[in-house]
Amino acid sequence: MSGLFFLSFMGMQSRAEDICSCADPGNLPFSNQKLEGFENKIAQLVADTLHLPLSYYWFAHQRGLVRNTLKMDKCNVIIGVPSNWGQVLTTKPYYRTSYVMVYKKDKALSIQSLDDPLLKTLKIGVLINSPPHQLLAGRGIIENVVGYSPFFDPVFHPEESPGRVVEDVLSGKIDVALVWGPVAGYYIKKKNSPLVMIPLTSDNPRIPVVFDISMGVKKGNQELKSKLDQVIDMKHGEILQILEEYGVPLLKTTVGQGKELHTVQEDR
Repeated sequence: MSGLFFLSFMGMQSRAEDICSCADPGNLPFSNQKLEGFENKIAQLVADTLHLPLSYYWFAHQRGLVRNTLKMDKCNVIIGVPSNWGQVLTTKPYYRTSYVMVYKKDKALSIQSLDDPLLKTLKIGVLINSPPHQLLAGRGIIENVVGYSPFFDPVFHPEESPGRVVEDVLSGKIDVALVWGPVAGYYIKKKNSPLVMIPLTSDNPRIPVVFDISMGVKKGNQELKSKLDQVIDMKHGEILQILEEYGVPLLKTTVGQGKELHTVQEDR
């Protein structure tokens, strides 16, 4: 896929004094080349706090991300990665979120968990091989599931972005979507989409649906990790404000089943 080779011409190697973000060129709400994503805003906050210039190395966040970016010293930080991701050295977590279930408010549904028998009769959209996909399969919910590719070309096929499954809920092509929380929250907050958002929980410890999110740097780069940890401590309130502005569903602890999930700002 050509998106994997969409590289920046801002310099073939990041300079030690810069904050150089390994960023996706077209994957809102996270990042894009117009700097409209919340990870763009957080990267700028980090650079400003450290009084360092910010640059970008654009590479689709798909297969080969670390190998073709951090390991080749093209950039020095990935702004959002799972805190337990073993491919990088991670900072302390700066937010916690989950996969969610979304459906249109006018559907008059009251589904609160993956155990609702109604899910066996509805058309459900889910990213292929994602944790929710695996949990559905474990419940025998297979025939009525519509799979969406987790990989897409942000240059030539931006319409196939992870947000497509939410758009298909809105258009009525599918009834329910199981999607990463920040994607769903973005549609509700920024696009005023009439959706109900329910947090998912997992009854299988091997298939988590709630994740802590950190920044990631090249293994061994303890100096930069320490600086980023300091920024997270100093600017945590401002980071949370950015996330809230984009509707990212923020969790302090695992949310129980049966409780509709709103963004933090909406709950205030």
